[in-house]
Amino acid sequence: MDGVGAEPRLVRPVLTVVDGVVREAEVPALAGVPVSGSLGDVPFQNAREYPDEVVLARKERDGSWRDVTAAEFAAEVMAVAKGLIAEGLREGDRLAIMARTTYEWTLLDFAGWAAGLVTVPIYPTSSAFQARWIIHDSGAVACAVEDTAQARLISAERAHLPWLAHLWEFDTGAVSRLVKAGEDLPDAVVHARRSVRTPDSVATLIYTSGTTGQPKGCVITHANFFSDADNAVGLLHPVFKSVSKDPASTLLFLPLSHVFGRMVAVGCMRARVKLGHAPSIRTEDLLADLAGFQPTFLLAIPYVLEKVYNTARATAERMGRASSFDRAARIAQRFGETAGGKTPGMGLRAARALYDPLVYRRIRAALGGRVRYVLSGGSPLGRRLAAFYTGAGIEVFEGYGLTETTGASTVTPPLQPRLGTVGWPLPGTAVRIAEDGEVLLRGRHVFAGYWNSAAQEVVGGGAWLATGDIGELDAEGYLTITGRKKDLIITSGGKNVAPAPLEDWLRAHPLVGQCMVIGDNRPYVTALITLEPEGLAHWRQMRKKTAVPMRELVEDEELRADLQRAVDEANRLVSRAESIRRFAVLPGEFTEAWGYLTPSLKLKRGAIARDFEREIDSLYRPTPHGL
Repeated sequence: MDGVGAEPRLVRPVLTVVDGVVREAEVPALAGVPVSGSLGDVPFQNAREYPDEVVLARKERDGSWRDVTAAEFAAEVMAVAKGLIAEGLREGDRLAIMARTTYEWTLLDFAGWAAGLVTVPIYPTSSAFQARWIIHDSGAVACAVEDTAQARLISAERAHLPWLAHLWEFDTGAVSRLVKAGEDLPDAVVHARRSVRTPDSVATLIYTSGTTGQPKGCVITHANFFSDADNAVGLLHPVFKSVSKDPASTLLFLPLSHVFGRMVAVGCMRARVKLGHAPSIRTEDLLADLAGFQPTFLLAIPYVLEKVYNTARATAERMGRASSFDRAARIAQRFGETAGGKTPGMGLRAARALYDPLVYRRIRAALGGRVRYVLSGGSPLGRRLAAFYTGAGIEVFEGYGLTETTGASTVTPPLQPRLGTVGWPLPGTAVRIAEDGEVLLRGRHVFAGYWNSAAQEVVGGGAWLATGDIGELDAEGYLTITGRKKDLIITSGGKNVAPAPLEDWLRAHPLVGQCMVIGDNRPYVTALITLEPEGLAHWRQMRKKTAVPMRELVEDEELRADLQRAVDEANRLVSRAESIRRFAVLPGEFTEAWGYLTPSLKLKRGAIARDFEREIDSLYRPTPHGL
């Protein structure tokens, strides 16, 4: 397992400067891609070299966690892989998995790889049409689902899925039946399958969320995973190789259908970091799992970190301690701003020490009590929250990447954070800024291309991947993402506006669920805002407006005044021409079920603009005040 577990070596980017502007930054690889083998070998390598080391933990029915050693996991992978072969799956066949984040998901993933298969994740929240599209387009011959509802959803589509020969359900004993089916096969059958897989073999087809059009299958090879995961482990040594008395561990609650969670799961297996699974992200369920598992680091999207912060603030307000919490938050943010080279003054250190047992320890306790690091991705976290968590004693590593890059392409370097950026290129990665500001990426982690269902082959590819994101590199090679190229707003006055910074800032407010900034070919910028249910319930309670109907509440002067203050704060990020002049509060939510969000919580702007055309037009009608 070359390159995994070595001491960290922080290497600064090599920069290319054109006309005084940094156009390219590249960091040499810390870990090379193995010359042979595949991810299907990893459980067996771990078992051979470290048989008694704990690599996973499995939640029991009574809520306790049972450790799983490397030897035990390899034996389970072997048994399930033999079952897959016994059921007639051939090398290169596609195996779809539709389930929440569970132990069985990871087990079947590695068993599929050991059997020479290509695994195809499907979001557990997918509609029947979305699931049918992925299974049909990938040519999957088998599909494993978590529960009866998902089994019925797929069964109803089988007339349109001529290649789908097997449908297995975890909740009704699919794993046990696979083990039973393969018990008469010798282990040598699996070893033979593994022996012919190479790093360049296809590991998985991950379908993009698809904010427009049909999702496309990204062809990710074993080499792509090795490159991304091993270099991340090598760089983030304190995270994956704990330097404290607590062995490194993480509780994964993000979907394994998303490349971010999948890459970290692979990285944990490569680095032998104890991995647990939390299938439910309901607040009470997740908090209970965090308290029982007590991870040392977490993988999170900004929404989760926003929710933890807002819940803590709401709790303080209910207890009459809102002003104390706000002071503690400002001190944490000031302290966090000193990370990466500045030295906090004695007064600031004393103030932080005062609030640690009162506020910051409670934040850490909500995350299990032992969390020291958070890997944040999916969308920008925002400087304010990144500084707060850093000041509260949780170091945040913010990263940036795509499905097409197997997850991370940039990440905050240890001991060298720069708040507001997504860090330096991951070792082994080059970042280039095109003339129009688009971010281009290159490295061994960049995918092989898109899956062509008609020919069942890989299409596309190239030396540089055009991401569709707009960004810039600073004088030391830190990347800042300012928005999506296709989302760039050009007002009728010719002003270019990137909506993401405004949307990200507003979304962090406890009252705001989602926000979409509008203004293309319009005279000024406006926004549609939806309300966060928990934040709104707290607001209603504190202001004694629990009985006010929602249709009246969206026009409530006090609510709009609170939202206006949030908008004013966001507008401080931009010029007057880019600022939000007016906004509409919607009575419903932007949800995946209604077709307004992708499974990874990205806005489907076209669908929102179409369905809320009347509300948008109302924002551009003249008012007595001139706008």
